[in-house]
Amino acid sequence: MKKKKSSKHHTKHQPPRRHTHKNLPHRAGARHPAAAARRQTGIFHGTARGFGFVTPDPETPDLPAEEDLFIPAHLSAGAMDGDRVAFVRQHRTSRRTAPHDTRQEGEIVEILARSTTALIAEFCVESHIRGRRTVRRYYALPENKKIPFPIEIASADSLGAARGDKIELELTAYPTADTPARGRVTRVFGPADSRTANYAAILHENGIRTEFSTDVLAEADEVAARRITSRGRLDLREEIIFTIDGADAKDLDDAISLKRTADGWQLGVHIADVSYYVKPGSALDREAIARGTSVYFTDQVVPMLPVALSNGCCSLNGGVSRYAMSALLDLAPDGSLRGCTPVLSIIRSRVRGVYSEVNDLFAQGEQSPFAAKYADVLPTLRDMHDLYAILAARSAARGALALETAEAQILLNEDGEPVDIIRRERGDAEKMIEQFMLTANEGVATWLHERGLPCVFRVHEEPVEDKIRAFAEFAWNLGLPVGKLGQGKASPADLAAVLARAEEKQIGGMVSTVLLRSLQKARYATEPLGHFGLGIGLYAHFTSPIRRYPDLAVHRILRAALSGRAAGKAADGLASFAQRAAKASSDNELRALAAEREITDLYKTIFMSAHIGEEFDARISSVTGFGLFAELENTCEGLIPITSLDGFFVYDEKNHRLTCGAQVYRLGDPIRVRIEAADIAAHKVEMRLLRR
Repeated sequence: MKKKKSSKHHTKHQPPRRHTHKNLPHRAGARHPAAAARRQTGIFHGTARGFGFVTPDPETPDLPAEEDLFIPAHLSAGAMDGDRVAFVRQHRTSRRTAPHDTRQEGEIVEILARSTTALIAEFCVESHIRGRRTVRRYYALPENKKIPFPIEIASADSLGAARGDKIELELTAYPTADTPARGRVTRVFGPADSRTANYAAILHENGIRTEFSTDVLAEADEVAARRITSRGRLDLREEIIFTIDGADAKDLDDAISLKRTADGWQLGVHIADVSYYVKPGSALDREAIARGTSVYFTDQVVPMLPVALSNGCCSLNGGVSRYAMSALLDLAPDGSLRGCTPVLSIIRSRVRGVYSEVNDLFAQGEQSPFAAKYADVLPTLRDMHDLYAILAARSAARGALALETAEAQILLNEDGEPVDIIRRERGDAEKMIEQFMLTANEGVATWLHERGLPCVFRVHEEPVEDKIRAFAEFAWNLGLPVGKLGQGKASPADLAAVLARAEEKQIGGMVSTVLLRSLQKARYATEPLGHFGLGIGLYAHFTSPIRRYPDLAVHRILRAALSGRAAGKAADGLASFAQRAAKASSDNELRALAAEREITDLYKTIFMSAHIGEEFDARISSVTGFGLFAELENTCEGLIPITSLDGFFVYDEKNHRLTCGAQVYRLGDPIRVRIEAADIAAHKVEMRLLRR
């Protein structure tokens, strides 16, 4: 007998309200008295409670660009979150969202452009008896709570979805005063509270391509079968070169070497020569730029390149000859960069190093149980550790920001379910490789820039003064040193001092998170705008072409320069290519980060669902107008709704705190919490505050 699908998940929802003239008084664009007023334009931002706000276009006269306009639910004309709208202002101010909210009210008079055409939702079914018949109503509740109304679905458009399934929905009609929104199911992922359905939905929603076409796979197999020769390359196979990566890494794209010289160091950073295999305009290249990056999840990787390349001919596996692009870096005794020489090379890694093993070697030396494995490279490793200390000191001296945000390591059982979550720790081996890669990235960017060649730079522009002032006020109220930050002057040294003191007070992760929100986002560009966070003027990504397209783009430009094909029209072509690569890489990076973050949250929610009712020590990791977020020692986070707190709390946005008389909850405060609920479909955990 076929097992009946449970409807337990569906019961958490209240019956959705239908659209009436009360909540949608007129069609978008209909003529009414307000239409005679002067129209303005902007972007509508919805809320879960039905009302919303419009951010006016920057050129909107008589209204500051930063002043959003409040739109009551009954004046929203069916606008959805992100829609471009035309609106008129009302001659009144709103006090509906908060007692002291005096922003102006407005009314939407026309929807100019819809931002949402498809969405992820939960499929719902209502049944009722009509005479002798059972009538069923099908609808979907959007996962995005900023779209707070149901989407009606005809039976013929349900694609066989069952109650409680997570689905993708294409909108076929938008809501008006007289009719609800309508849509059709285009994909069924499975039960909304299952790991597999949520996993698949996250990948799909973020546009993560999980399959390679037969053309791409065939081309990968063909190029991977090419015979390796040393012709036209610097043969470094007799040099002491090796890799150090995580134990589970399979795409090894960087190897290192080091020699002490009479007046300093020669650091070699040898990177897989992916540009030899992935030619411009090829099927492999088109697929790589479309993906932009490999995406790493808890239990799998979605690679940028097929396995025949990523884990095969491009991976710098131990004991085999591999093509590389080597950056030979000339360093002074104090670690300062004197020059970089990029060359096409052929290498053979002596050993497949593992971070945990190398960290043990650094701690125990020849007494380490791994000493025999690394015997051939142990003297070089000691020199590398010395150079790492020098480079780390230089990095700190120039004010590079050590933004140590907590990273989770999720441990799974044989069925792929999370059984434990711990903080991922980084030792000297991880930090050493990071410093060596930073040095190579700076060296290659400098080499290209000095020759007037195009480059895909990794840029991180200086923060906006107002945001730095706001961060300074926040840090000052936590008792942290702010230097000249209060004047809006973004000194890396002052920011580094704040982070160092926060780490001493055991709130480093929380302060790092707030600082990250105050800084501009790093991106790819063809202009050398510098990297504020690293304190480096010229910087590019060169060291990971197996898993990042911007690195492959830099390799392609280097290859052209080294072969004399980077002048005249060729230079113009390279510049155009760099522009396309920078734009695509920035966009793809955001998609990949969003997917990685959502899947991590999914696994954390699944793990915490087994601990409902249990109590934990935590720290306040974020403060919002709707409650507190608390982070456990294992990095899992949950919301403490403001409605569950005793008293009437006022949100202080600048200082990240909630206040009710003498009771104040601040970012970083230690608290005790109980796990109340875990919504797997929404990837969210709810907690209750027990005590300070």
